[in-house]
This record gives sequence, structure tokens and C-alpha cells, in this order.
Amino acid sequence: MAPRLRPPAHQVSRRAIGYWAATAALLWIVLIGVQTVIVVTSDDPPAFLDVTLVISCVLAPLHLIVMPQWRYRVHRWEVTGEAVYTQAGWLKQEWRIAPVSRIQTVDIERDPFEQLFGLAKITVTTASAAGPLRIAGLAHGRALELADELTKTTQAVRGDAT
Repeated sequence: MAPRLRPPAHQVSRRAIGYWAATAALLWIVLIGVQTVIVVTSDDPPAFLDVTLVISCVLAPLHLIVMPQWRYRVHRWEVTGEAVYTQAGWLKQEWRIAPVSRIQTVDIERDPFEQLFGLAKITVTTASAAGPLRIAGLAHGRALELADELTKTTQAVRGDAT
């Protein structure tokens, strides 16, 4: 029987909330900083820049409060003997299923910020035209366990992974 689309059972690490907030904060700081420098140093800054600066200063805190919590509620994953299930996104949400027999590689990645938060992401590459499945926001130890589990499971399943 083929795996059916359903909500995955596991949430990502709660530390992902802080990671998502911190990475978004860096982007907002750069954006607001550039806008501020232009407004303050220009003799005659464009009027729209004052408006965008105010909008940015209002949207940034809202984004930093809402987005990480929302993403945490949405991001889910699950691995069974038959398939890998993922659910991700916050505005645009995506549910994916990859049959274990189609898995070609399992990779773990950690950018410097993820390392600070003790997080990692797993990329499960399959023969799908839709591209790999990604499980972001996992505790590093859990990501290592999951990669090991997926490797053992794919070796035990007969299939050509194409």
C-alpha cells in the first residue's frame, strides 16, 4: 500500500523559534540600518524612504513575534518504515512524502547560526522531480539519529531509488 498524505507526527526543536527569530532580526537590522543611514545622511532623501522606514519599524517587531511561532506550529516531520513525511512553511505551506525506496542520499547541514542554537537540517534526496525533502530545525543530536535511522531503513528496503 502506498503512503498517504497526512500530518507528520513530530515537531521540530523549540530552539528553532529562537533561530528563526534571530536570522529574521539580522535581515531587519540590515534593512532598517540602510534605510536610516540614507534618510539621515541625505540632504533631500526621497519621501517614500521615510514612509518605508516607518513601515519597516512597525512590521519588523510583528514579523519577529508572529513568524517564528507560526513556523514552529507548522513545521513537522515523521519517518516510518515506508516513507518520510514533511510539512513546512508559514505563509506558503508544503506537505511532502517520499517513499523510503526512492531515497538516494541523506545529508546533514549546519550553518554557523544553527550551530549556535544547537540545530541542524536534514536533506533527503530522492528521484523526485519536486526536489529533495528538507527537515529544518532539528536538534543536532536528533538529526544525527534520524540520518542514521534513515540510512539503515533505506538499506533494508528493496528498490532502485529512481
